[in-house]
Amino acid sequence: MRVNIRRFYGNREAFIKGMALLLLDGILIIGCMVGALWLRVDFSFANIDPIFWESVRKYMWINVGCTILINALCRLYTSLWRFASLEELKNAIIAIGLSSLLQYLGMQILDLPVPRSYIFIYVMLLSVCMIAPRFSYRFLRIAYRNHEVIWKTKPVVTMVVGAGAAGYMLVREMKNSKHLNRKIPCIIDDDPQKVGTYLQGIPIVGKKEDIPEMAKKYSIEEIIIAIPTLKDQDQKELLEICQKTACKIKILPGIYQMVNQEVDVSMLRDVSIEDLLGREPVELYMEKIGSYLKGKVILVTGGGGSIGSEICRQVALHGPKLLIILDIYENNVYDIQLELKKKHPDLNLVVLIASVRDKHRIDDIFETYHPDIVYHAAAHKHVPLMEDSPDEAIKNNVKGTYNVASAANKYHVQKMVLISTDKAVRPTNVMGASKRICEMVMEVFSEISSTEYTAVRFGNVLGSNGSVIPIFRQQIKAGGPVTVTHPDIIRYFMTIPEAVNLVLQCSAYANGGEIFILDMGEPVKIVDLAKKMIRLSGHVPGEDIKIEFTGLRPGEKLYEELLIDEKNLIETDNERIFVAQMGRMDVEATSQKIADLIRHAYDESKDIRAEIRELVPEYKMNGEGMGE
Repeated sequence: MRVNIRRFYGNREAFIKGMALLLLDGILIIGCMVGALWLRVDFSFANIDPIFWESVRKYMWINVGCTILINALCRLYTSLWRFASLEELKNAIIAIGLSSLLQYLGMQILDLPVPRSYIFIYVMLLSVCMIAPRFSYRFLRIAYRNHEVIWKTKPVVTMVVGAGAAGYMLVREMKNSKHLNRKIPCIIDDDPQKVGTYLQGIPIVGKKEDIPEMAKKYSIEEIIIAIPTLKDQDQKELLEICQKTACKIKILPGIYQMVNQEVDVSMLRDVSIEDLLGREPVELYMEKIGSYLKGKVILVTGGGGSIGSEICRQVALHGPKLLIILDIYENNVYDIQLELKKKHPDLNLVVLIASVRDKHRIDDIFETYHPDIVYHAAAHKHVPLMEDSPDEAIKNNVKGTYNVASAANKYHVQKMVLISTDKAVRPTNVMGASKRICEMVMEVFSEISSTEYTAVRFGNVLGSNGSVIPIFRQQIKAGGPVTVTHPDIIRYFMTIPEAVNLVLQCSAYANGGEIFILDMGEPVKIVDLAKKMIRLSGHVPGEDIKIEFTGLRPGEKLYEELLIDEKNLIETDNERIFVAQMGRMDVEATSQKIADLIRHAYDESKDIRAEIRELVPEYKMNGEGMGE
């Protein structure tokens, strides 16, 4: 059988390198055999017994052939020696040991006498000759790369935080790769036994508390956090320390995202503002959620928006019978359609363009598809815009919710979940008041229908369309200033996946008539958020990027609430999720007031705010109590 040697090596260049290394080994093996005799007789060829010369001459080509074969079996000709590590060293030692043992046994069997110390000297020489050329290639390559980095391009002076396995692999790759222009003068680790030691020749100079001092001492430009097992709260504390420097910060993903502990620089990402929240994620009961959604017909209104599209992504993971995405804005819904088709080619997906204001269109969709579960995320949500167009807030939010809830009742939907907001509590703006009325719509239908109606109330969502995060990013990119309405304004925040996790879990919990609330931890000052984002961009707040205070906008208040009366809170199986049981209402009177409000909104009533207050007495209009 003909063996294609070049194919074995993969390409011509690798073949030539392998053959050159093989030829070099042959010469070195012969040199080691001769050198072992020469060293044995105190460096004098004249003193070598001719019978020993004859033994070495007779066994020389057998030894060369056997040793090269063993080297090949141990992959010494196919390893990438520019990345030589302990694995390659282990293979080289095994090959040297086996070939030397085989030579000793072969010479004994063939009765070829040599001095007793010959084989020990030979092993020593062969070890040097086999290992040194291979590892010197790596060391010379590193030295050449360092020369290039120092003299040809200005390297990024980088501090690595974490001297564990992930840190070791990252440092190794950054030192070895010619594509990574990094200079690493120091490493940080909280293990006191590691401080003062070296990792790959780089000193471990202190704990996390020493980061600002060491960053200044070594003129650090970039900090890489290489601790994938770090808990959220610990990560927040570490990032806050790093932010005291003016360095750009990068981070490795969590350990659950890493396979077989293989770490490389491509896994690094910029620190996001979500990393700085430091809250443990909402605990999910995925099995319960999965069994609840599997095989169901799911309708998501507003499915092209920030929350709606994430609901669609997560629902698609659980094998629904049919997923229906409804939205009035075709561009966003087209994007999520393409994404889901690519990720879930077997997903039964229908995308519909429609307005929730259109009762006949909504009824037709429910009659055609008969959804089992409805997630109602369609809404106008921008506070200042709704202050200028209050009738539109009622038409879209209240009328839209009423239409969907009515169709859910008419076509016997199992559950309907409303996406609500903390702005519905003691609202100071039309948008928040309209969402409180949407909650009341859900309560009304819950009293008269077999469908289970529920609402999920949460705070601001990081990165959603129109939220402060993308606005701040644009302002920082433009060089500032970053605009904040008030130095004392605070908000609760959660990530989009957290918000959707809450929605899905609450829908599994719901029995009808509840408002679900998430314990979102401590609120965040918006000005602190702005400063953190400026630092994450490698700038100094107030110096490189200015912060300007513009004053509270119409309908805006300093802080939001999630519940009016905390005594009404009921715990669930998840310690982070609570239920607010609302008091019973006069269904007929409330229904009539909602119908009148909707009619007057379509009549473009100039007194719409006063009519909203009839339904939501705690609504403070025209700026009343906005600083509370």
